[in-house]
Amino acid sequence: MISAPFIVGVSCLYLSLLFAIAYWADRRADRGRSVIAHPTVYALSLAVYCTAWTFYGSVGRATENGIGFLPIYIGPTLMALLWGSVMLKMVRVSKSERITSIADFIASRYGKSQALAGLVTLIAVIGVVPYISLQLKAVSWSFTILHEYPLVRMPEQTSLPLWHDNAFVVTLLLAVFAVLFGTRQLDASERHEGMVAAIAFESIVKLVAFLAVGLFVTLGLLGLGDTGLDRLTTHPDIAETLGPLLAPSVSPFQDWFAITLLAGLAIILLPRQFQMGVVEISDESHLRRAIWLFPLYLLLINLFVVPIAIAGLSLFPNGQADADTFMLTLPIAFQQPWLALLVFIGGLSAATGMVIVESIALSTMVSNDLVLPMLMRLWRRRTPPADLGRLLLNVRRGAIMGILLLGYLYYHFAGEAYALVSIGLISFVAVAQFAPALIGGLYWRGGTREGALAGLSAGFLVWIYTLLLPSFARSGWLPTAFMESGPGGLDILAPLALFGLEGWNSITHGLFWSLSANIGAFLLVSSLREPNAAETRQARLFVDALRQRQPTSAPLWRGSAEVRKLTAMAERFLGIKRTREAFARFAEGRGFESSDALPADAETVSFAETLLSGAIGSSSARVMVASVTEEETLGLAEVLDILDEASQIRAYSHELEQKSQALEEATGELRAANLRLQELDRMKDDFMSSVTHELRTPLSSIRAFSEILFDDPKIPLDRRRHFLGILVSETERLSRLVNQVLDLAKIESGHADWKNETLDLREVVEQAVAATQQLIAERGIHLEREVPSGPALVWGDRDRLIQVMVNLLSNAAKFAPNVSGLIRIRLAAAEDLWHLCVADNGPGIAETDLELVFEKFRQTQVGGSKPAGTGLGLPISRQIVDHLGGRIWAEDRPGKGANLCFELPRYPADT
Repeated sequence: MISAPFIVGVSCLYLSLLFAIAYWADRRADRGRSVIAHPTVYALSLAVYCTAWTFYGSVGRATENGIGFLPIYIGPTLMALLWGSVMLKMVRVSKSERITSIADFIASRYGKSQALAGLVTLIAVIGVVPYISLQLKAVSWSFTILHEYPLVRMPEQTSLPLWHDNAFVVTLLLAVFAVLFGTRQLDASERHEGMVAAIAFESIVKLVAFLAVGLFVTLGLLGLGDTGLDRLTTHPDIAETLGPLLAPSVSPFQDWFAITLLAGLAIILLPRQFQMGVVEISDESHLRRAIWLFPLYLLLINLFVVPIAIAGLSLFPNGQADADTFMLTLPIAFQQPWLALLVFIGGLSAATGMVIVESIALSTMVSNDLVLPMLMRLWRRRTPPADLGRLLLNVRRGAIMGILLLGYLYYHFAGEAYALVSIGLISFVAVAQFAPALIGGLYWRGGTREGALAGLSAGFLVWIYTLLLPSFARSGWLPTAFMESGPGGLDILAPLALFGLEGWNSITHGLFWSLSANIGAFLLVSSLREPNAAETRQARLFVDALRQRQPTSAPLWRGSAEVRKLTAMAERFLGIKRTREAFARFAEGRGFESSDALPADAETVSFAETLLSGAIGSSSARVMVASVTEEETLGLAEVLDILDEASQIRAYSHELEQKSQALEEATGELRAANLRLQELDRMKDDFMSSVTHELRTPLSSIRAFSEILFDDPKIPLDRRRHFLGILVSETERLSRLVNQVLDLAKIESGHADWKNETLDLREVVEQAVAATQQLIAERGIHLEREVPSGPALVWGDRDRLIQVMVNLLSNAAKFAPNVSGLIRIRLAAAEDLWHLCVADNGPGIAETDLELVFEKFRQTQVGGSKPAGTGLGLPISRQIVDHLGGRIWAEDRPGKGANLCFELPRYPADT
């Protein structure tokens, strides 16, 4: 037997670990290093959906209905596919309006109605209390079963003093955790970093525990491993025992549809799911990962449900152990104490995660939408306390304790009459009543406050009558005859066969009638009048949430107010420092020097209301702001006029913004063009200077030697020949320069003559080498050639390609050192191209100049001065190669010189 102190010690150690994780996450958040600002953490926190119901109850449901447990997870999986629309809308609206809870969300949609927020809170508390009791029941059962190790006994409910009741002790411990890490600040719209980090960690723990048991059981049934489980499959009565699993009877369609719908709605409507999915999200982009990671989590945690159910039914036939406890009783039966302890911790994680988040979410709703409105009525007759923020925090802490104690009382008095899954489904039907008002409000502008109130009231009353009261009858609180016939013996009003609808599962039956009444009342009452001013504004904000990145709307407010009173009111809830910092940032954003300079206009009043919404909820914030302002009532016609005017202003503003953006772009283009013109002008000056210099040099030589010959006709013949040779050389140089300029102009204008033909690049290389051989030889440069033995055919202009090759060789000869210089020519095939490079061992080309050398008039610096030439050779070469369908480029070889290459397509006949 595992002693109770040991189990309690392990539980306390685990809860202490959660405390440590939460504390660590909060400290990091205070330093601006959020742990939870990651999409995987967000997706794991959504797995708070998987409670003790999933951890224990799925196996129990599988033993009764085979694959009938699947709809509970199919629903959320299908709903996750819609998160890019439904959940994204909810997140955007919530961040814009600083929504704190699902009650606040629904109330905000219908004109920020306090009555509607209070009704949603009441339904949530009453509906979710059975679900909280489910978690306490699971922890109590698992504790009792583990305490009996190595025996497997059915947990028995006995009357124990409170301090000896483990469920009560767990209730208090969870209440302490929720109080410490869920009520650190009043602003409920701010993320609870520590709580979310702890929940994400718990999601991993419960998944690991479930997979561990699943692998142990599955491998054992398959005869892999020394577990003894393989003996179960040889039991003579195995087929009869496993009947529900080996030949599962598919539940009626209406049951599958109902439970799938219920689970799909619960994943966004349960207060804890709204808290984790909407309030705690740090970036809406996290939804993209959650859309696939959360369904994957659901798949993994249900992967071994059927094998565990098979093993449990085989080992404990005829109800020797409750099917809901198979996760724990199987490891105990096969003498696996550490595995059993891991399962207990996994179940504890599943239960505690749900209870903590649910209690925090419900306490926020209770304090903002039930207690605060009552206090506000009381404060009309007496002065409220100065520190309202601390008062509300204490209210939330008390609400957490009260909600958990209600869950404990339901477990103690009624929970034993139901299986885990049944309790969970009762709560699911309760929160499903939020669907018409919430989902309808996201997509239908015609919903009204009265319609939402009527729908919720009708659906909730039907839920009480068809599901909650029958659960009391099963627990002995009401006569059992109540379930069989209605009041006064009227069978037509029987809670489980209302209006003669018989043969349906009680959950399906209750869901059908409650949602029918809800939707019918919502649509009918909403159609009786048009939405008023506040409802119209909020409807526009909610319905159009996806049309803009951050939904905004012009505040529909007209009246008189004082900024001083608004600030003082906010200070009583949020504190002086925080309020003044918030108003200072708001004033700075509007272009005012300080909050004292703010005008008491609609925008300021709206800011104060939104600021308060994060602390006390939108409906209560609206009432508090109204208490210090004098607001004029706006009719629907006036609202529509304001909205039309706002739309026109936004359209005009958008048009101005587009024109401004176009003007900025045009200005940028003009600025760039101007810079380019300045650069071209500078390049032109350089070119003119260079060309003038180059022209002047040969002209000066020609003139000088011509004058010598003219002045002295008796110069000796050998000197005359020498002078005439210089004249011819300088004339040729002058011709080359003029031809280069003319050639470049022709090529760029498209008027150049091209004589394309099939030619061999080897011949081009040889002719270019012959043309530059004297220049290379004069400088004592060694030339190496590496060309293929076969033809290297391309389609092009022979003279132009020789011109390119001469330019490359001339450049190489210009930069290679005298005597020790080396020029290497390499021609090779590269797929469907011919690749030709000319490399030298000169100083090389700087990396920043590899492209500049192909610009007109550009020359690289060598030894602080420009080399001889105009800088037109390489630009002309690029124009030629580009025209022939190739490309040319330069490479720098550090310490080895430069490498100039070009490539041309191979002629088809050569491929």
